[in-house]
Amino acid sequence: MSGSGSKARTGAICPAPVALLFLLSFMTVLNAATVLITGEVIDDANGRPIPARVYLQDKDGRWYFPTSAVPRGTALRYERRNWINTNAVEMHTTVSAHPFAIQLEPGSYTFTVEHGKEYRPFTRRVEVETDQLHLKFPLRRWINMADEGWFSGDVHAHRDPADLFNVMLAEDVNVALPMVYWTTSDKVSPASSAKSLKGEFPDRPVRADALHVYYPVNTEYEIFETAGQKHTLGALLVLNHKNPLDMPVLPPSRVAEKARAEGGLLDLDKHNWDWTIALVPIVKPDFFELANNHHWRTEFSITNWAIPAPAWMGIGDGREDERSWTLYGFQTYYSLLNCGFRIRPSAGTAHGVHPVPLGFGRVYVRLEGGFNYQAWMRGLSAGRSFVTTGPMLFSQVDGEFGGRIIKIGTGEKRRIVVEGRAVAEQPVDLIEIVVNGEIVRKIRPRLSRTRERAWESPFREVMELDQSGWLAVRCWEEREGARVRFAHSAPTWIEVKDQPVHPRRREAEWLVQRTREELDRSRKLLPAETVAEYERSLQFYQSQAAHAER
Repeated sequence: MSGSGSKARTGAICPAPVALLFLLSFMTVLNAATVLITGEVIDDANGRPIPARVYLQDKDGRWYFPTSAVPRGTALRYERRNWINTNAVEMHTTVSAHPFAIQLEPGSYTFTVEHGKEYRPFTRRVEVETDQLHLKFPLRRWINMADEGWFSGDVHAHRDPADLFNVMLAEDVNVALPMVYWTTSDKVSPASSAKSLKGEFPDRPVRADALHVYYPVNTEYEIFETAGQKHTLGALLVLNHKNPLDMPVLPPSRVAEKARAEGGLLDLDKHNWDWTIALVPIVKPDFFELANNHHWRTEFSITNWAIPAPAWMGIGDGREDERSWTLYGFQTYYSLLNCGFRIRPSAGTAHGVHPVPLGFGRVYVRLEGGFNYQAWMRGLSAGRSFVTTGPMLFSQVDGEFGGRIIKIGTGEKRRIVVEGRAVAEQPVDLIEIVVNGEIVRKIRPRLSRTRERAWESPFREVMELDQSGWLAVRCWEEREGARVRFAHSAPTWIEVKDQPVHPRRREAEWLVQRTREELDRSRKLLPAETVAEYERSLQFYQSQAAHAER
């Protein structure tokens, strides 16, 4: 989206501040063939400088990376290219709330500036000739989530904590959980892995400011080597624990036990890793990443990867494009919820590894008493949350946000009111209410403009429920180039006494099939204790299939 309006609001060329004059003359002498460009990003509402992510490209597609123009400022270069699709790139600089500078040869350049999710991106073409330029990039808010009590997080990052003060503020991510500990072998503990970061990391939140913190003691088991062979299992994340985990991933039950003894929480990274389905009954994860590290700002690229979707999902193999990949994750999640696992949604980017900004997919948590890390983690664990790659989704069931348990008497029908609003920078195309994995309402948005010129669509639906299960809301926002962005609420749980929720037969049979295939594929490489845990998972899903609905 490009800026528009008066000259001052479109990145107009302004006289350089006096404080920069020495820098201007010094850098010009350094390289007479180039021109010094300085810039600053400001909040259009008040003119105050704000941190941001800056993209700079010339007409031939080459990327450039500014530096800070002042000693107290920071500018961190980020360059990632997908190894499968080399056109999928993330080339940017995150700058602090200070002026930045770069020497450029004469020519045509495009600046794109972004600040998290809640401001509109700003794009401007600049012709560099012979005169030094000072540019201002005014960003306009389209929503203020903190004012409404919502605070964002990225629970799966691979950025060095030393960089996070700069990056979190540029992306306006309130909570970041970097994977300081990381192993890719079933025999190597995270505490001793060469992939883990070196140094001492405190088991407490570290504040960038009053609204932005990171917690460094987090672990990713991402297993590509099993029993000394190239044999992928998958990923399991341990969040918010206390000490380096000096234990291998197998058997997984021991990792789960140790994590929970330290107050840690377990997060499933992606739905179609080889071991994901078999792992769930073993570790009983707290979270499932509905927005995961294959959701990028750049084009969707990791196709034909890992286990394809089953035919009954009706989405091809679930790996061809962004929408089918997202629906594959949703329907996998729904199948697990229908087996009685009360897994809450989360969001993680693996920023630091993939070509994606921190917080491109993020989870917002509702807090009543203002922001602090412990309250945010409690809210995430309770499911007072929604996940988004773009739109904001404020949904309530009988006046309360997600995570609530609604109890219904046996034989009773309960009248439920589902209401709220979807708000987005670009119009939302569809709002859906999902009950036990079935879409029970499709709502075409009644769009109007907010005071900040965002697109808002209120909704209110009344329905009657008489079965155990869960209810959630999701929405979709179409983008150019067959791209899509989405939001998905955490579930509200429905309990009918002595009536457990059951999966549908197609779901249960698929879960049995996936677990049996993984057991057969890995049996010879797994220790006996882990094989026994897989077999218990298979028995669990077989029992679910025995009681499955239609």
